[in-house]
Amino acid sequence: MNLAQWLYASALAQPNAPALFLGTKLCANYQVFANQACELGNWLQRNHNIQHGDRVAVYAPNCIEYLPVLYGCWWIGAVTVPINPMLHPREAAWIANNAEASVIFTETGAEFTPNQLPASCQEINIHEAVATLAITDAPLTPPQLLEADELAWLFYTSGTTGRPKGVMLSHGNLLAMALCYGTDVHRVETHHATVYAAPMSHGAGLYNFMYVRAAARHIVPESRRFNSAEILALAQHHRHVSLFAAPTMCKRLVNTAMETGGNGDGLHTIVLGGGPLYSADLRQAMEIFGPRFAQIYGQGESPMTITAISATTLNDQEHPNWRARLESVGTAQSCMQIRIVDQNLHELPAGSHGEVLAKGPAVMLGYWRNPAATAETLINGWLRTGDIGFIDEEGFLTLTDRAKDVIISGGSNVYPREVEEVLISHPDVYEAAVVGAPSDEWGEEVVAFIVCHTDTPPSPETLDAWCVSQMASYKKPKHYFFVNELKKNSYGKILKTELRQQLRERSNS
Repeated sequence: MNLAQWLYASALAQPNAPALFLGTKLCANYQVFANQACELGNWLQRNHNIQHGDRVAVYAPNCIEYLPVLYGCWWIGAVTVPINPMLHPREAAWIANNAEASVIFTETGAEFTPNQLPASCQEINIHEAVATLAITDAPLTPPQLLEADELAWLFYTSGTTGRPKGVMLSHGNLLAMALCYGTDVHRVETHHATVYAAPMSHGAGLYNFMYVRAAARHIVPESRRFNSAEILALAQHHRHVSLFAAPTMCKRLVNTAMETGGNGDGLHTIVLGGGPLYSADLRQAMEIFGPRFAQIYGQGESPMTITAISATTLNDQEHPNWRARLESVGTAQSCMQIRIVDQNLHELPAGSHGEVLAKGPAVMLGYWRNPAATAETLINGWLRTGDIGFIDEEGFLTLTDRAKDVIISGGSNVYPREVEEVLISHPDVYEAAVVGAPSDEWGEEVVAFIVCHTDTPPSPETLDAWCVSQMASYKKPKHYFFVNELKKNSYGKILKTELRQQLRERSNS
C-alpha cells in the first residue's frame, strides 16, 4: 500500500477541492497538488536517477512545497528523510550521510559548505524544484505499487549516546497511524483544514495523511513558523482548523486569546503531544477555548500512535475520574496494545509503576542499519519506550518519569549526552552534566552544571557561541552553574538526581 495512492484517489475524485494554502492564499487544488507530486517523482527519476528505495532528504522550514516533494518521492517508491530544520547544518549533513541520501532539498540550495555533504548527495533548492515543474493536463500516472511493509519515512531521533538513529517507518506504519487518528482523535472531513505550525519534519508533517485522504485543506502559515496571533487569525479565516501543538505552543495560543479577548473561534481540534501539559494549564486552556483539545502519546518509533484521549473524553467533567484523566495520556489507540513491566520485563498489575511497552502495526520496522539498537528496543514485537508510568483500572496511562534522560523543551527532544559532549570539548571545561529543569514556558529547559579547568570560568555568552557553532541553537543550555565538583557514585557515574535536587532547592529559595 503506497500512501501516495491516497493523494491520487483524492485528485481523481475531487480535483477542484482546495488543497495547499500559504496563509489565506490558495496555491493548489488537489489536481495540481497530485500533478506536482507525479511530475516531481518523474523529474527525480529522469534528472537524478532516483529509484525505488533510494533516500531523498528534506532539510527546510515549513513551506508550501514540502508536501509535493514528500509525495513525489513516494510516487516513485523512494524513501523520504525529513530533517529537523532547527538542526545545525553539520548535524543535518551527518543524517544525510548516514541515510545515504542521493538528494537533499533545502531552503536555498546552498545550506552546506563544500565537502560537508557526501559527493553522492546533491543539494537542491526546494522552491525552485517545484516552481520549474512542467504541469500539464495529461492524465495522472498512478503511483508505484508497494507492499505495506516497504520503507516510506526515515525519522531520525537521537538516543542517549548522542548520535541520531534512523527510525524506519513503513507505509503500513503510517497507514495505521492515520486510521487510528480518525477513530481515536477526530474524524477528518473535506471541509476541515490542518495548519502546520510545528515542523513538518516531525509530528505535524506526519499528520498530513488523513487530510490528504479526505481531500481536506493544508495550511502553511505565511510566517512559516508558529505565531499564536497568526494561527488564531487563520482559524477564523479558514474555519474548522486543527493543528498539532506542543505544550508551549498551546500555552502561547491561550495567552494570546486571553490578551485579545478571543475564544479560539474557527478552531476544531488542538492535538497536544511532544511533552506533558500540566493539568492546571489544560483546565485553563479548556476554559478559554472550550472542548477543542485532544491528547496523544507516541514516539518516533511508534509515530503519534501509542495512546490517545479525545476531546469528548477530556471534556467529560461529570466523570468521577475526570481530574485523573486530565493528567493521563489516554488509552491505547485502536491498533495498539500497551503494558507496564518491571526491569525484568514481567508485566505489572494496574496501578503499578514501570516501563511502558507498546505493540501494534504502528511500531517501527527497526533502526536503520543498526541491528544492535533494534534488538535492544524491540522485544518480541514489543517496543520498549523507556518511559515510566502506570495504567489504571480503566486502561488510562499516566506517565510519571522517563527512564531515558531526554529533555523535552518546547516539544523538541534534547539529549543531555549530546550537549555534554559539545560542552566538554570546550578548552576551559573539565566536566559537564546536563539536566532538565521545569519551565513554565518551555515545559523543560536545559541546564548545565560545569567544572572548569581554572578558577576563571568562560562567560555564558562564550559557551552559548560554542554550542551554537556545533549544534542546533535550541539545544544550548538556558542556564550554566559553575561548581567545584560533580558528585559521583561508586561506579564513577555523575549523580544527576542530586543536581535536580539542587535545582529544586534553588527554585524554592
